[in-house]
Amino acid sequence: MEIDTGNTAWLLLSSALVLLMTPGLALFYGGLNRSKGVLNMMMMSFSAIGLISVLWVIYGFSLAFGANDNASLNNVIGSFTQYLGTETDFIGDIWGETGIPVYVFLAFQMMFAIITVALISGAASDRLKFSGWLLFAFGWFTLVYVPVAHWVWGGGFIGAKIKALDFAGGTAVHINAGAAALGLVLVLGKRIGWPKESFKPHNVPFVMLGAGLLWFGWFGFNAGSELTVDSTTGAAFLNTQVATAAGVLGWIIVEWLRDGKPTLVGASSGAVAGLVAITPACGFIAPLPAVILGIIAGAVCAMAVSLKYKLGYDDSLDVVGVHFVAGWIGSLWIGLFATLQVNGAIEEVLGANEGLFYGGGVTQIGRQFAGSAIVTVYSFAIAVALAFIIKVTIGLRATSEAEVDGIDVAEHAESGYDLSPTTGGAFAQAGIAPPANAAQQKPVSEKVAG
Repeated sequence: MEIDTGNTAWLLLSSALVLLMTPGLALFYGGLNRSKGVLNMMMMSFSAIGLISVLWVIYGFSLAFGANDNASLNNVIGSFTQYLGTETDFIGDIWGETGIPVYVFLAFQMMFAIITVALISGAASDRLKFSGWLLFAFGWFTLVYVPVAHWVWGGGFIGAKIKALDFAGGTAVHINAGAAALGLVLVLGKRIGWPKESFKPHNVPFVMLGAGLLWFGWFGFNAGSELTVDSTTGAAFLNTQVATAAGVLGWIIVEWLRDGKPTLVGASSGAVAGLVAITPACGFIAPLPAVILGIIAGAVCAMAVSLKYKLGYDDSLDVVGVHFVAGWIGSLWIGLFATLQVNGAIEEVLGANEGLFYGGGVTQIGRQFAGSAIVTVYSFAIAVALAFIIKVTIGLRATSEAEVDGIDVAEHAESGYDLSPTTGGAFAQAGIAPPANAAQQKPVSEKVAG
């Protein structure tokens, strides 16, 4: 089969859009964080780009999307050798019937792996050692993300046997990351002073800018997942826009009724909730159900973020309340509104059912619940185990002094904002060191006044 240049160009563009989402996430999380921990927060997202890109090429893609020679084992994990980093036999191969080179599909899926790992970090801000984060990210990517991606998209049992649908990552990305975030913070513990002290966002414009970049990049995330340019691609693109817009409205309506005033942080968070919820369903449902989904997800997540205060787990930036909750809502929504009118592959290719409201009964709802529940339990359990092992070996949490004084300086020897008073005057401008007695010298204005 020859290369389809149109499909290939679209997926290359989509890959770049999805990569942009991770710096967008860094800005979103960084703005929500306190100023003395903004760099550490952003560093966890940015470091995921470095770590996961390399691991994905070496073994991640092959294990997630390769076909295992053992048919029964293929339900659980992909090939250990088909797309190994040292293997070159697949150079020039086409991915399925898409006309897209395998290398391009590899790059596209790499970006998904990166942001899924980065999403977890928001739950653990201000107190997670950077070395502990890197080790956790490595272990969770290897033991959880890679097999779950295979189960859902790579021919594994959730997609091929259970027939649960996930167009672009509600289960494999958001429920997966949200469950891991909960497991991590339960082992990590609460921030010093939480919940009595105020942990307000230090830079609201950062929050909105990050949400805007996420929204922009998400078109590649969702519409790109069709792997071609057709009517389903268009539906996924449109659904992404309208569900996200509705998510903004759903969140600020709840804020307005509950608190008396809508906030920009709330509107930005509502956009993310809408984006998350539409992700699994975008290529299976019509635009009107997408709008309703966005409103419900925005409203429910606006209320769900307060659960951490009632249940006592310190999810710093509401990864559980937004990504986990909205991911579940979007996954189950497929069982209600999936339709062949949007995606003809639902029955013939994927072997699934239409939604309840399109005559498919409750079968697909049960399948969606089963797939989401399996990923939830597995990801949570492995995250708890990994976090505990790291805690008793190299240590998971920064010192209390670092947490109170600022984890940026303790972990990275730098700070996001230089708030120290300017000294040196003309000496600094001239690029020379001030004299040793400069501190005792009076400014000219003081000498005149004296």
